[in-house]
Amino acid sequence: MSGSPLPSWAPYLLSLVRIVAASGFITHGTQKLFGLPTVDPRTAVELMSRSGLAGVVEVVGGALLLVGLFTRPVALLCSGQMAAAYFIAHAPRNAWPILNGGELASVYCFLFLYFVAAGGGPLSIDAMMRPSRR
Repeated sequence: MSGSPLPSWAPYLLSLVRIVAASGFITHGTQKLFGLPTVDPRTAVELMSRSGLAGVVEVVGGALLLVGLFTRPVALLCSGQMAAAYFIAHAPRNAWPILNGGELASVYCFLFLYFVAAGGGPLSIDAMMRPSRR
């Protein structure tokens, strides 16, 4: 598709995907830590537990990814957390992600791994802090 305007949108779509993914990731953490959003706030977990630590990574890491600050190292941490979540919580149930409930964890894992390689895109604090290439 040479001559198409679409390739010029690719970096901005990278930023948009990062923002949308981070927003969803944060809600997993707030649900673990604060019981929100849910109809039963008693679903919050103990902070000093494996789920509590996961919630902290999801909220703090998700917030950093949302604004695109330290995108690559934070995405690596979040990708690793999602890989661990898959193999600890989902894989023992069944070999197939659709049957063990781990398809979202695996998608987040590889999406965050992509951000490790691609960065946060032009709509990120990382991009604003990068020196101009004039």
